[in-house]
Amino acid sequence: MLLVLSDRGDSTVDTALPKIEARGLPVVWWDPGDFPSGGRVTVTFTGDRASYLLSTEDLVLDLAEVTAVWVRRPNAPSAAMNMTEPTQRAHVDRVSRFFMAGLWDLLPVPWFPARFPVLDRAHNKLVHLDRAIRLGFVVPETVMTNDPAALVPAYERSGGRLVATLFDSHRFLLDGQDHHVHPTVVTRRHLASRHRLQHEPVILQSDVPRAMNVRVIVVGEHAFAARVAARLDAGIDARGPRAARDDRPPHDDGHMLYGVHHLPADVERRCLDLAADLGLAFAAVDLILRPDGEYVFLEIDPNGEWGRLEAATGLPIGDAVADWLATAAERGGGATQR
Repeated sequence: MLLVLSDRGDSTVDTALPKIEARGLPVVWWDPGDFPSGGRVTVTFTGDRASYLLSTEDLVLDLAEVTAVWVRRPNAPSAAMNMTEPTQRAHVDRVSRFFMAGLWDLLPVPWFPARFPVLDRAHNKLVHLDRAIRLGFVVPETVMTNDPAALVPAYERSGGRLVATLFDSHRFLLDGQDHHVHPTVVTRRHLASRHRLQHEPVILQSDVPRAMNVRVIVVGEHAFAARVAARLDAGIDARGPRAARDDRPPHDDGHMLYGVHHLPADVERRCLDLAADLGLAFAAVDLILRPDGEYVFLEIDPNGEWGRLEAATGLPIGDAVADWLATAAERGGGATQR
């Protein structure tokens, strides 16, 4: 049995489910964000045996029946909405997340793309940029710092073509409002407020001239590459001044154009090796192809989006995912709880 951990609105899981079920693999889809208010977990230790039961309004699942886990985009465990006192909410959130981390550690089955601690490490740009360089990727000049004195020299070395990015770009609340910070092109005006860097480390990267953005989806030993561009009819001109100075790939908000791209064998091998080096069975690798033909590594996302890319290009990513999960679940079926 496959346990899918993801938000119930995850369209990528919807895309893959028919392919997974066609391979005869039963699936349970659950979002850890429903815990503890929308789900019950009971762990019982009796003698030398342990049992782990997950129950919701719709099911009761003995986690010993799970033979593989697919971590897509789950929400974190959180207190019930009617628990409004902030310190009490914070306490419940912390205890619930600590409890679930222990529970997942007790499932000795294959995890796709990887277990949570491995995903966290791979997502850290300090780690994956270092590994990319060691594997032979070209990367933009990058400064990671909270030292205000580092901003002006980095800006000058880039010739005034510098992009600032947060280490963790997940959404967050600011004055009660949901925010998501995208990469920012640094201007001279920003230099005057460089003292703000002391409050949070940022990533400063020199802009890279580009012929195109390339996204490479790695699934096990398979790599699927696509060129990525913003749709001009969506009012986003990838050739415009801002895009020309922003070395980040366009944000996939449903207005992207994709096309199949053929990678050189050595670049494809580096993408596969980087995912494996980080302990990932899946990854989305973002590259820039420079006008001179050089591929430049930007980042690796251990759970990047691929559903729209597959729909637009016909690349058989979902089949590769389903094959990996079905094979892993069959292999994991012989595992015993420790």
